[in-house]
Formats: sequence, C-alpha cells, structure tokens
Amino acid sequence: MAEIVITEFMDEAAIRETFAGRSVLYDPRLVDDPARLLAEAREARALIVRNRTQVRGALLEAAGQLRVVGRLGVGLDNIDVEACKARGIAVHPATGANDLSVAEYVITAALMLLRRAWLATARVAAGEWPRTELMGRELAGKRLGLVGFGAIARVTARMARDLGMTVAAYDPLLPADNAAWSGAARQTLEEILAGSDVVSLHVPLTSDTRNMIDAAALARMKRDAILVNAARGGVVDEIALVEALKAGRLGGAALDVFEREPVDAAYGARFAGVPNLILTPHVAGVTDESNVRVSSVTAQAVLRHLQA
Repeated sequence: MAEIVITEFMDEAAIRETFAGRSVLYDPRLVDDPARLLAEAREARALIVRNRTQVRGALLEAAGQLRVVGRLGVGLDNIDVEACKARGIAVHPATGANDLSVAEYVITAALMLLRRAWLATARVAAGEWPRTELMGRELAGKRLGLVGFGAIARVTARMARDLGMTVAAYDPLLPADNAAWSGAARQTLEEILAGSDVVSLHVPLTSDTRNMIDAAALARMKRDAILVNAARGGVVDEIALVEALKAGRLGGAALDVFEREPVDAAYGARFAGVPNLILTPHVAGVTDESNVRVSSVTAQAVLRHLQA
C-alpha cells in the first residue's frame, strides 16, 4: 500500500521530484474505480485529488491513516472540510496557482461570443459566407460584471481593463473598505445583471449560490449580454439558460462547469442545438503551465505536512 495516493491527473515531474524516495500510487483512473480507491486509501497518509474525487463519507471512513489532502485546484466542494478537520486531516488547495489560466479563459470566451465569427468554421467549410450575419461586437468599451471578487476575479478585472473594458463587481463578503475595490465599481447583484455586457461568475457552490443565475436573474440581463461560468456547476440553472438562449433573450454563454460532471450524452442532450453556446469540460483552470504550477504547489504542501 502506498503512503501517497493520487487519484486524478497531475504533472508527473512534480510527483517524481517532490516525492522521491516515498511510496506513491499515481493512477488518474482511480477516481472511476470506487472499490479500488477505498482499498488503496486504507493505508494512505496523503491523498491528492482534483474536483471529481469525493473526499467524504465512505472514503474518509476507509482512510484511517489519512493526515493530509492535497487539492489540485481551489474549489473544495468535493471535500468534506469539516469532517476532515474533526479527524485532524489537513486540507491544502492550490490557492493562486491557476488564477491566470481561469482569467484568460473568461476573456477568451467573452471575445469569442461577442465576435461570434469564431463559431462559424463548419458553415464556412460547407460553402456558406455569412459575413454580415457574423459581424460581431468589440470587447473594448463594454462593461464586465464580476459576481464574486476574489483572486481570480481580480486578475480577470485587470485583463479586462487592459483591453478597454470597464469593470464592476458584486461581493457581499468583501468589506467596502478593502483595497481591491479600487479595481472595480462596487455594485449589487441586480446592478451587475442589468448593466453588464459580460457577466462572469466567481463564486463557490453553496446553499446561497445554488441556482443564483435562474430564470429571473437571466431576465434581468441585457438581451445581448454574455454569461461565462467557469466557477462551479449548479450556480447557473442550466435549463433556464438553455431556454433564454433558444428564445434569443441572451447574447451567448460559455459553460466550463456543470451540475453533473463529467457530462454524458444523455445529460448533454439538453444543450444540443442551442445557439451561441460554448461548452468546455472543466478546463478553464487547466493549461500546460497551470498544471505544472498547481501540481508543484500541491505536492510541496503535502510533503511539508508529512515531514512536520
């Protein structure tokens, strides 16, 4: 049995360099084999996961020797943090390591959906020439509304300003006198929805944020506004979003996260034929560069805890 069990993909160089001389099981397929995962976790002192491994319930019960969980990313909704705390298990997310890649994703998605022409490959290849139909709009001069104003949102705000956008944000948990507000106008959620050309979500999934962007919220947005969700699935009511896009009540949307992941064909059918919609498989924070950073930060945090 291994001391360190890694259940999802990770930069292998970080594993070799950080855990040299230690017993490591690295199998990115382990997350999809629950029985084997429980067996391998029984003697593990460290567990390293991404967002799909559910570190709760039966897994915590099985992992009696567990002392530290490394999270290859920042979201903790797949980890029962309180249960870990009660058992004396430290949890280390890779805070800050993928901020840049998520921010770049948001800006890229907004550019693609505003210009629209980037989605015309199949039509042009088929001999169509929809030039006037796909004239599109520029990013500069538009307003970006950020729902949540943590570290990733602040990097996104900086990029947006550099591209000529104005920026507003909503974050009831960030005090009004926080210096971060110098980078964005402080607004209510209603003001963000009603006044933004691009709305980007940067909140965790909680009882307060579940379906935060529902049919009523979508109805408050401009008819040509863009919605980007690279935060957490469940924050957006997907059926309401599909209906708004089909009815032309929204300019476009990009979803990198979903209520159910991974998306299978039956679940994904709800998105079939929806116009001005970009779907990606939870990759906003995953680039070659960010994977190296996230893996290194996580591995080092786990090692430090094991050596303490």
